[in-house]
Amino acid sequence: MNQPPVPITDSNIELEPDPNRVILRFFAPGLEDAGPGDSRAAQVIARIRALSDIDAADAMRSLEERFSARHTDLTETFDRHATLAGCRSATDPSPQRSRLLGATFTHEYAIEAAALCNPSIVAHPLQPDNGEVAFVLSTRGIGEGHRSSIGFRTGAIATDGRIRIDPPGPRPRTADAEPTTHHRGVLHRKLRALNDDHENAAFVLNSLPEHFSDDQLRQRLAALAADAATRRHTTTTIANLELLAQCSYRVEFPPSSDLSERVLWPQSPVETHGMEDARFVEITDGSAPRYCATYTAYDGSTINQNLLTTEDFVSFEMSPMAGPAAHGKGLALFPRRVGGRFVALSRADRETNSIAYSDDLRCWDSATTIQTPRRAWEALQLGNCGSPIETAEGWLVLTHGVGPMRTYSIAAILLDLHEPHRVLGSLEQPLLTPPADRPGGYVPNVVYTCGALAVGDLLVIPHGIGDRTIAVATLSLSALLGAIQPPPHTQT
Repeated sequence: MNQPPVPITDSNIELEPDPNRVILRFFAPGLEDAGPGDSRAAQVIARIRALSDIDAADAMRSLEERFSARHTDLTETFDRHATLAGCRSATDPSPQRSRLLGATFTHEYAIEAAALCNPSIVAHPLQPDNGEVAFVLSTRGIGEGHRSSIGFRTGAIATDGRIRIDPPGPRPRTADAEPTTHHRGVLHRKLRALNDDHENAAFVLNSLPEHFSDDQLRQRLAALAADAATRRHTTTTIANLELLAQCSYRVEFPPSSDLSERVLWPQSPVETHGMEDARFVEITDGSAPRYCATYTAYDGSTINQNLLTTEDFVSFEMSPMAGPAAHGKGLALFPRRVGGRFVALSRADRETNSIAYSDDLRCWDSATTIQTPRRAWEALQLGNCGSPIETAEGWLVLTHGVGPMRTYSIAAILLDLHEPHRVLGSLEQPLLTPPADRPGGYVPNVVYTCGALAVGDLLVIPHGIGDRTIAVATLSLSALLGAIQPPPHTQT
């Protein structure tokens, strides 16, 4: 590769995946392996109940000694898992026995056992008064079975441009999913993709408000079920809507918990195998929740684009996105409306960069291609590397290109501020390429970011290397803008 078009500073930060960062998950004996097999829960419950009181108490005491220091909610989790497994009983002589049963249906999951990668970065909602700029760094942790979750780190940019990332808290934790509101337009479009947006869908949805609750949806589904004698395919529509309703949920963490210990773990049917590549952005015009992120929901065979919103990184809401421009991976939101509408970068065709517009952040019905591959290092595909950054010269978009040997590189383009479908220029050579001395990784030959942060003239680019570790590079924003060249057909 040629030298990068602008000087880049390596911050000498490298975040390694830590296999000791574990969360508590429900464990169903007999169902943990792929392939056929029945649950062994009944036999396991019988064995625990057959233990003597002394043996049960000793076992519980040992568990508490070994695991209490690693988890903030150990006993509460055991109690919850006992209920979930259906093994609470009036015949259990003590809470300790029931808690031991819950522990038998619990295991630890190492959220970063395989990799830590694909970060994005936004300004922290709480800023210090010492001149530093605090930030929140989102991460993609990958564990056993290639299951991905969204984690966080905190840090600060000093007045001299030095970057600091705080050590993470020692006890990661998840939060239980709770109901939230649904969006009528999204469900119509999701049903349309399933070829089910017909008379039944109209009967259920068109009498509901644009935003509605689980209870309101259940009432309409009950009415549809009662009308089954005069309608076709009601069971299909009911099943589709019940499944789609599970894709919207919220989680809330204790405000006293450390941000770096909060883990967004897959909760809905479309994300059972992972929440991947969150692209966080701070919305600056007050037209939406303060922080939004698009992420890829993966169920083991299909992918969907989902929207995450939060005001404070304590409470989070997740909901599906819909429309042809939201297909596939790599949707990235602009930080404000343009021309009265929300705007996003899309890669719905899987190989070019496009612009899409929406009135509600969730429904993206069409996209206009703005950049196609034309150089060797982007011959396989293009895509964005997070949300655009607004500058006086235009919208700066970090992009990725994939070339021979499936090598990922990071480059940039500049879009018009008022007409973002107009490309004002691009880099002819990548900014960042895989380090020559580190070609391997969880996925070799990759550098990738899900979002950068501009602080004055400093551009901070956290990025994954080999889809395994995270590094941080900095450079001059003005120098980068100066290196961007007009498209070939406009050069004089």
